[in-house]
Order: sequence, then C-alpha cells, then structure tokens
Amino acid sequence: MQPIRTMQFGFGAALAVLIVVGAVAYRSVIASNESTRWTEHTHEVLEHITSLRSAMANVESGYRDFAFSGDETFLQSARVNTQRLHEELSTSRALTTDNPVQQNRIAILAGLLQQTVLDGEQLHAVTGSMEREERRLLTERSTDEERRFRQAKHVVILACAAGFLMAVIAGWMLQRNLSARERAEAKYRGLLEAAPDAMVVVNQFGRIVLLNLQAEKRFGYRSNELVGQHVKNLIPEGFAERLIADGTRSAVEALAQQIGMGIELQGRRKDGSDFPIEIMLSPLQSPEGILVTAAIRDISVRKSAEEYLVKTVGELKRSNDDLGHFAYVASHDLQEPLRMVSSYTQLLAKRYQGRLDADADEFIAYAVDGSNRMQQLIRDLLAYSRAGTGEMEFREISSELALHKALVNLQSAIQESCAVVTYDSLPAVTTDDTQLSQVFQNLIANAIKYRSVEVPRIHVSATADAGRERVFSVRDNGLGIDPKYFDRIFVLFQRLHGREQFAGTGIGLAICKKILERLGGRIWVESQPEKGSIFHFALPGAAAK
Repeated sequence: MQPIRTMQFGFGAALAVLIVVGAVAYRSVIASNESTRWTEHTHEVLEHITSLRSAMANVESGYRDFAFSGDETFLQSARVNTQRLHEELSTSRALTTDNPVQQNRIAILAGLLQQTVLDGEQLHAVTGSMEREERRLLTERSTDEERRFRQAKHVVILACAAGFLMAVIAGWMLQRNLSARERAEAKYRGLLEAAPDAMVVVNQFGRIVLLNLQAEKRFGYRSNELVGQHVKNLIPEGFAERLIADGTRSAVEALAQQIGMGIELQGRRKDGSDFPIEIMLSPLQSPEGILVTAAIRDISVRKSAEEYLVKTVGELKRSNDDLGHFAYVASHDLQEPLRMVSSYTQLLAKRYQGRLDADADEFIAYAVDGSNRMQQLIRDLLAYSRAGTGEMEFREISSELALHKALVNLQSAIQESCAVVTYDSLPAVTTDDTQLSQVFQNLIANAIKYRSVEVPRIHVSATADAGRERVFSVRDNGLGIDPKYFDRIFVLFQRLHGREQFAGTGIGLAICKKILERLGGRIWVESQPEKGSIFHFALPGAAAK
C-alpha cells in the first residue's frame, strides 16, 4: 500500500499546482509530459535490453561451466536463464512496437534463439545495435524534452516546476518499488526451482499460489492445474488444518508449533495413489498477507527401510532367543546320559582296576577322563548361555563390593595358589552388581590359573576418561599373551595351551565379553609373553561419588 499512497500524494500535489497555473500552461505541460513519457519509455527499453544481454551471458556461462565441470546445477541455471531470455525478448518486442527497426532486430534475435547452438557473437552484435539505437533515441528525446520544458517554464514558473518534480519523484519511487518487488519475486521463484524437494506456497485460506517443477513431478500435475486450487488436492488430511484459522486464532498462531518441524503426512498424486511425505513449513510475508512455504519430501524409501529394519530386528531377536533356549535345553538334557556314562566308567575303573590287562585299564581311564571333560564342557556351555540373559537391574553400586563378592567366591583358589590380590579405591558405577562380580571373578580366576613360577600378584584399579566412561584394569604377573592372539582369546572355546598344562575349556573370557557387551561396555587386553597381562574393561555412564 505504501507505493500507491506515495503515487497518490505526488500526483495529487502536482495536479493542484497545474490547475492554479491554468489553461495557458496546459498545452505546454501536455507536450512536456509526452516527451517525458517517451524518454522514460526509452529508459525502460534500455533496461530490458541490458537484462536481455545479461541473460544471454548467463546462459553462455552456464553451458560453458556445465561442459567443464559436468555439474547439473550449472545446466539448471542455464535453463532458467534461457527462460528468462525468452521472457525479456517478449517484453522488448511489446515495448518497441512503435519502432520497425527494433522489431526487425528482435525478429532476428528470435530466429537465432531457435538455433540448436547459440551464436554468441551474432547475438551480442544484434543486441548491441539495439542498445545503440535506443541510446540515439534517448538523446533525441531528451533534447526534445528539454526544449519543450524551456517553452513551458516561462508559463509554469516555479509552481509548475515544483509540481512536475513531485510527479517525477513519485513516479520514480513507484517504479523503484515495483522493480524491487519484481526482482524479489523472480529471485524467490529461482530459489523454489533450485530446491531439491517439492515446494508449494499456500495462502492462509489453503489455496496454492506457487509451486516448483519438483512438485509437479512428485504429484503428477501441471502447474496451471494446481495454482488457485485447494492444498487438500495434494495433502488430503492434516496440512490444511494447520494453515486455516479455527475462528479463535490466526493462521500464524496455528503454525507457531509446526514451523521448522518435520511433519509426516500422506500425499496424494493425480492418479489417486497415496504416498508418505515429510513437510517442513516456513512463513513468508507478502503484500497479500502471510503465505506458507511447504518443503515436501517423499519418504517412501525411508518408511520401507524402517519397516524392514523393525521386521529384521524382530526376526533376529526371535532367532537369538531360540538359539539361547536350544543351547540351554541341549546342554541340560545332555548332562543326564553323560552322568550315567561317567558313573559306570568310574565303577568299571574301581571294580576291575588291575584285574584286566594294562590296555583295558588305559582304555577305562580314557573313558573316565573323556566323560569328565565332557561334563565340564557342558557346564561351561550352560554358564555361557546364561551369561547376560537374565533380567538385569541397573542401579548405582559400589564396584568395590562387587569385587569383594568375587574374592569370596575365589577364596579357595587364592589360598591354594598363595595369590596376592590388591586393589585401589574403586568408584561407584551404574550397572548390574551380579554381572560385574562375575566379570571380576572370571578375570582374577584367569590370572591365577595362567600364573608363572612366581607367586601370583593381581592388582585391580579404575580410571575415568573424558567421555565419562569408567575403565577398570586387572593386572597380573602371569605368563602373558602374544599380541597376535589378542582377538582369539575372547572367542568361545579358544585355548592357547594344551589340556595337559591347564584344565578348563577356555570359556571364561568369552563370558566376560558377552556380559560386558550386554552392559553396554567393552573389553580388551595389553600383554607380552613372560611379562604378565593387563585386562581392561569399560562401563558407560559411570558416576563417581
């Protein structure tokens, strides 16, 4: 409204001054205004010729940059400027209907633009001649305007000059405001077309006022089929309700909680098929009121991926549950027949020891040893299948108390080996105390089992890293481990020594790894042969008191 008021004020004041001057100045003023109009007309033609040449340069630059880089953005820019080139040519043709020479040159330009390959030199030559012609006309018309003004000023005196000046200023301000608006609209249209998503601009009544090419492709409509239509044609439910006031609040207030947020709704194509979309809303101030720009993204692929992921996770959980149940049931059911075999082989060994030949005694001993080792293997397999599978209670506990529980369980092994176990002040952590005790117990038992000739010395400590993670360390002076076996030692039933050296099935570290992974932690080792080992394990979200 401001440009209109400016124009009304300027021309109203000018008209009042001209009425005072009277009829004597009438013809002179009319002639002067006519000259002024033709001068402004020439300026306008020159402006469009300049825009025409600018668009030509942008088209050449876009195709050239696309040829060198292969970037589709430059090709899109060239196409946009080609469209702008045709629009400027059409405008120039309409403005120069009074000039047959310029009309002929515009026809030549139109013919050149129809060619497959643009002749840049010829295009610039024609537009250059058009510009020179308009500048020649501008000089003539400016001279004529000055002559007529000198004739009119003797009659109009200062009042006429003041009125004319006010009219020119008002006209210039109006032209400037209109041109700025046109440039802003053109720039906004360019941004919409450059967007990778479908873009739809809707007014506060839910009517579509603008959309880009991506929106046409996504919904299957042409632009002229949608402009002016209700947005419910594209988004049947949920979107329009966010735009239209409900009688108690404005559209801006209704949008306040949705602006900048991704809204998941259903879009509808021209053929009637629905597809999932995500909308981002942003307000746009315009002379017609608040408009809403909606960036619409097709999320069909994402939705399919989410559904597949949920299905896969469910199947994986069922598979893991079935596998764990199978391992438990199989191990449990194997114990009874194996216990019978072990009992009878031991009975044979007691009753017939020395009564048969040496080979028979050796064979019975093999059977007894094999059944004993099989029983131990099944017990360890049961322990592994149970590790970390029960309900866990996460709460803040003292890790020192968890260590004490482990040491009580290992009291016999510690006394038998004369091991010395020391520890620093250990922090409070948020975890399951039973599971943490088992990790401590397995690592200390491992250190005692794989000891060197020296008395076992084991030290437990803890540190906190920058990520609020508590890292515990169990150091020993045992046999040590070659670094090439670091990954192997945490695998189920993997052993680095023969059974004749150390008893067991090699499952303790695998159980530690399984428990810590379920607790959200991790485990690793530092070691060298004959130099002892340090087993580290980390727990997340630790909190010291």
